[in-house]
Amino acid sequence: MRASDDLRSTFGDVLEAAQACSADTATAPLTALYRIRGCLRLMWLIIIRCAGPIHLGLWIQRKHDMSEIFNTICDDFYVSCRLFLKLDLALERETVLHFFDRVRKAFPKMSRFRRQEDGSLLLEEDSGHDVSRRWMRLEPNSLRFGHFGAEDTGAMHALSDVVLEYAPYHLTFSDIDYDHLEVVYGFDLEYRGNHDQLVAETFWADHPFSGFILGDESCHAIDTQPYFGIALTPECDMQAYVELKSRTSTYEVRTATYERQPLSVFLTVRKYWTGTESEALKELAASLYDRATALATDKVVPLVVSPLAHAIASRL
Repeated sequence: MRASDDLRSTFGDVLEAAQACSADTATAPLTALYRIRGCLRLMWLIIIRCAGPIHLGLWIQRKHDMSEIFNTICDDFYVSCRLFLKLDLALERETVLHFFDRVRKAFPKMSRFRRQEDGSLLLEEDSGHDVSRRWMRLEPNSLRFGHFGAEDTGAMHALSDVVLEYAPYHLTFSDIDYDHLEVVYGFDLEYRGNHDQLVAETFWADHPFSGFILGDESCHAIDTQPYFGIALTPECDMQAYVELKSRTSTYEVRTATYERQPLSVFLTVRKYWTGTESEALKELAASLYDRATALATDKVVPLVVSPLAHAIASRL
């Protein structure tokens, strides 16, 4: 009964926000649209809770589209992969251009090439108004690439397969030089307010830490960014980390003037090289994607992302 009552109440909030949007053509529409989006997200979360046996993991397996599902409960979802090396790369002009050109042939939209201030080399899509965007960056001791707004799992795997198949050949990688490979899933939730206070009230209210974070002496929570890590194998060579990243400054807290900024949740699955791996880089990356998707579906989304999305929607 409680969930169905919440659903009816939230539906009423959506109608109210829609009326506000149509009533004022100057300032109300933007605020109301954010409110409608938050309420619709809240309705989706409540529907999942009411569904019972229809569990998020089974839904993703049936739809085979993690991006569509994950984007439903956050404002931006993105994936990146990072290979860290023990020795610095020799980023010679001809070597880099041949490698980047090979990647561009597979993904013609990746045509924007530039050197960044830190000396790293970036190849990315000039997405324009398209939300989806691929990118790849070469640094002295790492190769990084990713996909913002990936249409589906296959889109990210396609980029990973091309980059990790040709990088060892063009950049003369050797497995003796590999330090670790990691896959990162990022979930951004936009919120205008104190991110740290939101995290504290969402996760620490019933925790022993609440006596310090939310106690009588606390005027504001200003740093409540948890970072947890676990070993996924007995040898500790495969690990997983969950991090919450606040972007609220103490200036904003002092003045109570907040910008709408993303509160980020990062899931990282990392594999350290032991020298006994029989898989090629792209096969190992595929197994990390599978592990990250399972952790995101079964743990991170229901235990971290969804509660934050619910808390944000309830504050609109």
